Amino acid sequence: MSAKAVITLSQRDAIECPLCLGEGKLERTEVLERLGVKDLARVAQLSAEEAFRLVLEKTKDDQQRVWLRFESELAKRTADLRDRNKDELHAVRSQKDDLVRRVEDCLREVAQLRERNQELEGELSKTVRRGKLEEISFEEEVRTWAGLHVTEKLAKNGDYVLSYRDPSGSPIEPRMLVDNKDKSTIAEADITKLVRDAKERNTPVAILVAREESQLRQSDRECRWAQKDKVWVLRTTRLWLPRDLDVLRPVLARLGRDGADFLDRNAALAEEVRRSLVDLDEIEKELKKAAKAITSASGLVIQHKDRMKELCDNAMREQ
Repeated sequence: MSAKAVITLSQRDAIECPLCLGEGKLERTEVLERLGVKDLARVAQLSAEEAFRLVLEKTKDDQQRVWLRFESELAKRTADLRDRNKDELHAVRSQKDDLVRRVEDCLREVAQLRERNQELEGELSKTVRRGKLEEISFEEEVRTWAGLHVTEKLAKNGDYVLSYRDPSGSPIEPRMLVDNKDKSTIAEADITKLVRDAKERNTPVAILVAREESQLRQSDRECRWAQKDKVWVLRTTRLWLPRDLDVLRPVLARLGRDGADFLDRNAALAEEVRRSLVDLDEIEKELKKAAKAITSASGLVIQHKDRMKELCDNAMREQ
């Protein structure tokens, strides 16, 4: 800046002192200070600071209110989430309890099924052992019958192969496949399997041997000798078998000599054999009834005899 400009500025800032009527010169700032008036810059600075202070206080108050609203909203949202989670947690716990109950029920059912399975396995084992004992006892019994040959226990397709012996002791035709059954009731499936096994072994005669008469169906008792799928089937019991073989021996001998179709050519003979076996069963039933009646009569005779003796003894004492 030039000296002239500096002088001009100095002159512009300098004013006449109204107190000294221009005899001396004072700067405006000195005059203002003497008059007790602050510098405008200072006033502006202080005003700005106060404004900033007020703005900061207002902003702080606004921030405080915002934070209060935020904390209130946060608390509200947190409470809502807590309530919602509480309901969901309760639902999850209920599902968990239900799942636990279901698992316990399943485990209980598994334990019951395991126990039942063990019982069934035990019963099956008993049945198998009983079946094996039935087969073994049958083999031992047949070996005591004169004129008959029985094989060892077969691995499959039946239990034994039975046949008559010739004078030299060798087995002769026809061979008869034997299947022992000890069950509550003989089923048609048992007959079908026996016929199938007989065909596998190429034996024209198959014998199903039940343990007791009650195990045979009514149809079995009414038709104990019949042909099925070109195999002649004898339905019998352990008690009836020796008698049935004696009755069938002439027919079986002809089958062995003339072939399996012998009875096919003689349907009347086959029917007569069937009726004969049924008649023999009826005769045996009557004999059992007669034996029972005789036993009962014998018991009554003994009772009356003892009664007569007692009456006689009483009569003697009264005399």
